[in-house]
Amino acid sequence: MKEKKSVSHKGTVIEITEGNIKVEIINKSMCAACHAKGFCSAGDSKDKVIDVPYWNNGEYAVGDEVEVIMKKSMGFKAVWISYVIPLAILLIFLLTLQRFNLTEPQAGLCSMLAVAVYYVVIYLFREKIADKFVFTIAKNNI
Repeated sequence: MKEKKSVSHKGTVIEITEGNIKVEIINKSMCAACHAKGFCSAGDSKDKVIDVPYWNNGEYAVGDEVEVIMKKSMGFKAVWISYVIPLAILLIFLLTLQRFNLTEPQAGLCSMLAVAVYYVVIYLFREKIADKFVFTIAKNNI
């Protein structure tokens, strides 16, 4: 059996501007059965709006049913940026600072501060990071 190399979600075009299409993700009950639902933000209960870069303005119209497609590797990259790297920072700081005779509460607070600084840096570079996460769309063939 061939492994899927992309993840897709059904959505509706809600706005078209020059160079950009906004697609609202339609949450389906199938997300509940997905093994990656804990990591995928598209499985949350609130509506999601995804910006998709697009330059051929004639093919899509507001209200069209589309599929938003993302490479599976980008999902794994998002998990690393969001969860794995901060956990590694937390553990490294916690274990290292305890060796420098800091009390556990002090080491814990400093470790959490290090993770907070990491997330601030991610926030500051969010536009650069967002450029790496490119979505594509395709019309649904109903």
